[in-house]
Amino acid sequence: MGLAAALQRSVKHLGIAPRMEQRMDKKAKKRLEVINKKLQTLRPRLAGSKAQADDPDELKQLQDEIAKLEAEAAELKASK
Repeated sequence: MGLAAALQRSVKHLGIAPRMEQRMDKKAKKRLEVINKKLQTLRPRLAGSKAQADDPDELKQLQDEIAKLEAEAAELKASK
């Protein structure tokens, strides 16, 4: 038995792997919170930009950013 096998046994024995998964879940939850907070600020800006329509580039940029964040949020929710 090599060092790698012994290390793998000790990792399983100590239960280190499940803790790493929990950390990833915490990171995913935190990222999802950040995304939702950004979306809360971007959606009203998008509505205002549509109403005023001064800068079509800004409108497109906001739409793209919202779409990107919504896709990332959906991906995080699906991975749970």
